[in-house]
Amino acid sequence: MPQQVTSFFRRLGDTIRGFSIAQRVIAIIGVAVVALGVTGLAMWASQPAYTPLFSGLQATDASSIVDQLRTDGVPYQLTDGGGTILVPQQKVYDERLKAASAGLPTASTGGYSLLDKMGVTSSEFQQSVTYKRAMEGELGSTISAMKGVKTASVRLAIPEDTVFVSEKKDPTASVFVETQNGVTLSADQVQAIVHLTSAAITGMQPTDVAVIDASGTVLSAVGTGAVGGADKQASDYETRVKTAVQTMLDKVVGPGNATVAVAADVSSESAQRTEESYTTPTNAPSLSETTQSETYTGSGGSAAGVLGPDNIAVPNGTNGNGTFNSQSATKDNAVDKVTEQRTIPAGAVNRQTVSVALNKDAVGGDVSTNEIRNLVNAAAGIDVTRGDSVSVEMVNFSKASATEAAKAIQEAKDAAAADQLTGIIRTSIIGAAIVAAVIIVFALYRRSRKRAEEAAAIDGADTVELDAAAFPIALEQAPPTVPMQLDPLPEPTAPELEAERRRAEIEALAERDPQKTAEFLRSLMDERQGV
Repeated sequence: MPQQVTSFFRRLGDTIRGFSIAQRVIAIIGVAVVALGVTGLAMWASQPAYTPLFSGLQATDASSIVDQLRTDGVPYQLTDGGGTILVPQQKVYDERLKAASAGLPTASTGGYSLLDKMGVTSSEFQQSVTYKRAMEGELGSTISAMKGVKTASVRLAIPEDTVFVSEKKDPTASVFVETQNGVTLSADQVQAIVHLTSAAITGMQPTDVAVIDASGTVLSAVGTGAVGGADKQASDYETRVKTAVQTMLDKVVGPGNATVAVAADVSSESAQRTEESYTTPTNAPSLSETTQSETYTGSGGSAAGVLGPDNIAVPNGTNGNGTFNSQSATKDNAVDKVTEQRTIPAGAVNRQTVSVALNKDAVGGDVSTNEIRNLVNAAAGIDVTRGDSVSVEMVNFSKASATEAAKAIQEAKDAAAADQLTGIIRTSIIGAAIVAAVIIVFALYRRSRKRAEEAAAIDGADTVELDAAAFPIALEQAPPTVPMQLDPLPEPTAPELEAERRRAEIEALAERDPQKTAEFLRSLMDERQGV
């Protein structure tokens, strides 16, 4: 091996042998962390990029495609509960072509492609059912494309068109939605599903669509829409009225000095109402008018007789003239007709009651119950004719809840302060550990660098001056150095100068590298003993 490489490894070994136990542990941990990091990075970089091959698969199709991938030896990953298959990006198109050639995936939601399979011999019933299935499949596919929706299924109830019924029922639809894990549909998304479904079917209203999620929660009910049932409507109404009244009272009597309770009776019935009203227009011309008059005048003949026995007319023997007059009139007047048809949705408020309790100790005589009652009547929209009522009372509030609340608030503040202090201590410890690690690494680096410089200097001194074989000869052949003296001193002899020079060089060498000096002196002693 080259001299430089051998010298590097020798210096590295000397540096490691000079470590303490703690330094060796830290060095081993650092090397292990670096090795693990490099290994993980290499494994992550070596993994291929996965791309969805198919998504929204049924269980049977997913099983068939997985079997095909195993046969081809292609790595794969399953996500979304097995509904999505991921494969390496470079294998996507090849595997899609192979799956298509094998007729995979076979499961289909239908759609308008069902109409392509209909023959000329299909009956009217088959055509109607197939068209409804096609509409259901298209709506299901469209809703499944929404963000957060995993699968969707639509079922339509479309009444049959016939001339044998006087009233036609409106079509209805039910939508089943399965969302992705951790996703909840918002009110806007439910409204979008409702309006998308109702607008696709002729004669369907948004209130005719029911939406249910996978957990069985009704997101939109028929007749009430996406706002929920009567219970939810009543709860929403009570919350809205209570918030309005409570906000007003907090500003009037101060926060915590008034409590409000609202009870509302909300109708759960929905209906359609048709009204027809007729009125007589004033000074309106007649639509049609017919007048007929007949007059007859003649002479001769006898007068009419009287009835006798057995209803036989017996003439009275008198004579006279015959005259006949007849008149008839028909007049059709204009009549106004108003036909009104209304749909009454559920959620109408039948009656509501509002109860207000004021803290007598805090309010005192500042305000009166009549003033509060008038304010509540206006804020809550009280309708006396409907049967609404308001109750306002001055009572003494219990202080136990306030004490407990204050205690809970103080405990929460203490816990928050403790958490903050713990976080500060944890951050300080982590920062101190990082700083200590940096200092240790820097100290080790400085120490190794210093040892490397000393080793390089010693190697140079060994090559030039401290060669084990040439060192004594060099000392003997070197001419004596006579130092400059300011004061007249007796000149030392040559052996004294030589011994002084050797002593100085040995001391310098001992200061630079005590270990190598000891080895050198040991070698000299061994040589002298041999002689």
